[in-house]
Amino acid sequence: MTSATDPRPHTSAPPHTSAPPGASATPDAPVPTPAPPAPPPATAPPESAPRWSLPALAAIMILAAALYTWNLSSAGLNSYYSAAVLSGTQSWKAWFFGSLDAGNFLTVDKPPFVLMVMGLSCRILGYGTWQMMAPLIASALATIWILHASVKRVWGHGAAAVAALVLALTPITVAINRDNNPDTLLVFLMVAGAALALRATRNGRLLPLLGSAVCFGLAFNTKMLQGYIALPAVFAVYLYAANLGLVKRMVNLLLAGVALAVSSFWWAGAVSLVPASDRPYIGGSTDGTAWDLIMGYNGLGRILGSDGSMGGGGGGGGGGGGGFGGTSGIGRMFNEVLGGQISWLLPFAGIALAGGLVLCGRAPRTDVTRAALVLWGGWTALHYVTFSLAEGTMHPYYTTALAPGIAALCGGGGAMLLRAFRTDKRWVWVLPLAFAVTGVWAVVLLRRTSDWNTWLWPTIAVVMALAIAGLLAFRSGGRIRLLAASVAAAVLASVAGPAAYAASVPAGTGGGMSGTNPTAGPSTGGGFGGPGGGGGGRMGGG
Repeated sequence: MTSATDPRPHTSAPPHTSAPPGASATPDAPVPTPAPPAPPPATAPPESAPRWSLPALAAIMILAAALYTWNLSSAGLNSYYSAAVLSGTQSWKAWFFGSLDAGNFLTVDKPPFVLMVMGLSCRILGYGTWQMMAPLIASALATIWILHASVKRVWGHGAAAVAALVLALTPITVAINRDNNPDTLLVFLMVAGAALALRATRNGRLLPLLGSAVCFGLAFNTKMLQGYIALPAVFAVYLYAANLGLVKRMVNLLLAGVALAVSSFWWAGAVSLVPASDRPYIGGSTDGTAWDLIMGYNGLGRILGSDGSMGGGGGGGGGGGGGFGGTSGIGRMFNEVLGGQISWLLPFAGIALAGGLVLCGRAPRTDVTRAALVLWGGWTALHYVTFSLAEGTMHPYYTTALAPGIAALCGGGGAMLLRAFRTDKRWVWVLPLAFAVTGVWAVVLLRRTSDWNTWLWPTIAVVMALAIAGLLAFRSGGRIRLLAASVAAAVLASVAGPAAYAASVPAGTGGGMSGTNPTAGPSTGGGFGGPGGGGGGRMGGG
């Protein structure tokens, strides 16, 4: 054991000790015992929660709940999924297959796990907007809580609070979390899977790794291959950094692969066992099978743009592909369609990731900080590249899957940059640069719609400039409160733009197309097709 005052290991005293020379060694003499450990210091140890931590998390959760639920009854849901949920309340067969109609003629173009969840809620509570959305809103709030807990274990309470705030205020996340599309549940399952994998990496136990695999399997049954995008980063981190020998790591990953396969393909396998004449046609497929849906419309079709489906989802975009998301390319996340939805803090996240990895240096293989950086950095990079280069249907709300990675990097990587800023002169310029780039990009995004909240971009510019000046002025000299105030001002300036976009959704002033293609903030022009299909495509779930 170790004590709060002595980091060295302690061992129990031996049962017998020899008396010092000259001492009387009577058999009745008490055996000397070591002095009791010193009492803990008056201040709480680093792992104890500061007094502000729980109130801060509660405030963020309340803010998120308000953004996700305020004026919810007036929001238009995706009628495609609403019809399937209604069918599931009328027929258990329709509930299992995800049929659009209670007569089980045609299913939606996705696996039915999210429909099963919403359908059960409506069977218990009755069919309606609130009844349908209750489990999705609960999962959205749980995503924030899980991310907060995961970041806290690695980087501490301050980093966790920043990560939770960034996730709660991501504009496209607010928009989609008020909608009955599958993406809210998808992100919850993937974040839960990533958090469990990090726990397994840290403690070497098998059960969290199996739980992670099951979460990603259920994510697959929510939106098929999109649920696997982050999986290479998650499992690679475990394979390299888990606190076990190589053979044990490989065996555990093989067991996790079995759990992943079972939790991923139970529905498709069950559908295959039912004769085609006794089940509905699988929407989005070319031959009525779930396997074709997996590999075609919801697989390579999303990347290559060759949907070729019957009754399928959003349809391919014209021109450069993507329809709703603008032209494909490496800069797609920053374009006029997607920039205001997801890219506000992407520059900061990138700088924080690079800086954090450099700061980790030659850390041990099992270093948890580096493992977390690589996992969330890999999560962000894999989603960024996939969504940027996809030639198939690309709705803006797909990018909500980027938000947890960005949030974790801003919180955790940002905390590392702050620590280096305070302790190492070579790093004095990195954190101010990250904030400066964030402020400049916020001004660029806000000036794309010059008639929307025209006061906001000058305010952000001034506050950010003053905050950066405060960082440099109060870095040394023991002026910790002034430095903390400067950091807080920089964080608030960083999230002011996305917060304004996010608030537009419950206020009813967002520029999206209701439940078909929800977005936040003002309309910024091109990239949108007709309802239900980019460029006038087929009706579907997207």
